[in-house]
Amino acid sequence: MKPLKYISQQSALLVGLLFLFACNTKEAVPAVNAGEDRSAVKKNADHFAFYKDIAIKPGLNFEVVSWGKGVDSIGGYLLLMSDSTKSNYKSLSVEREGIITDAWNMDLDNDGNPELYIELQSKKTVKDLNVYEYSGGSFNKISFPPLSSRAKKTYGGNDKFMIKNGELFRSYPIVNSTDTAAKNGSEKMLLYRLRGNTFSIDEITK
Repeated sequence: MKPLKYISQQSALLVGLLFLFACNTKEAVPAVNAGEDRSAVKKNADHFAFYKDIAIKPGLNFEVVSWGKGVDSIGGYLLLMSDSTKSNYKSLSVEREGIITDAWNMDLDNDGNPELYIELQSKKTVKDLNVYEYSGGSFNKISFPPLSSRAKKTYGGNDKFMIKNGELFRSYPIVNSTDTAAKNGSEKMLLYRLRGNTFSIDEITK
């Protein structure tokens, strides 16, 4: 028979090991959960409503990044310029009302300065453009003209912006027409020209 003192020592050692194991187990669980939480936060932080990288030439890129909380159509976006050949980097923060659906680069006035066109869906079927020219080391906004009062009478949305042969067009189906030459459902086509950072609009007739 083992001495009572020896049995008591074994029991005390076993209880101590179980207690130590239990403590380590309790400490390990929060550490795993904390790691998972940090991973989830990082994933959400990397999520943007819209992102597009626009390459102008080797080393020169523009990035468009949109974000927002709550209502999708309210938020902001960033324009980022990266010129790695000159180690030059610029940015512009803009508030927005609308959902960014596309972005592209043009030089519509052929002055050698890139223009960024940001397409926004301001209502369910209505689109608009924000235009910024990058020149002299900064972003300069160019006002995009609204439709004329005459054009608004037959405008009901569902418009599309498109580029053909380096020119900017906008089309939309005609509604509420009282003109027999422009029936409801037929397509209205507009051509936008840019001179001296000012837009002009011409109606294309078929």
